[in-house]
Amino acid sequence: MTENTLSADAIRRRRLVFRATHRGTHETDLLIGGFVQSRIATMSEAEMDALEEVMELQDADLADWLTGRLPIPPHADSPMLRAIKAAAHGDEPGR
Repeated sequence: MTENTLSADAIRRRRLVFRATHRGTHETDLLIGGFVQSRIATMSEAEMDALEEVMELQDADLADWLTGRLPIPPHADSPMLRAIKAAAHGDEPGR
């Protein structure tokens, strides 16, 4: 199936996966990319919007926050970022 025959939703999901797995640093590619790849099919529009907001943050900051090297600062804190961090640490309920 080519991108021309995909729905706008399918194209958005593909682009989010690509963006999440090609962040610029291997560490964030793994942390964010793995989270997105395993959940993108069931994400709502609102969740994808929240994911896009997280992906606007700098790689170095994300790596520090997701690994726990630094706490997530209030200006960047969001349910999506906390979910990605929980997944990175294996702290997700039901998974």
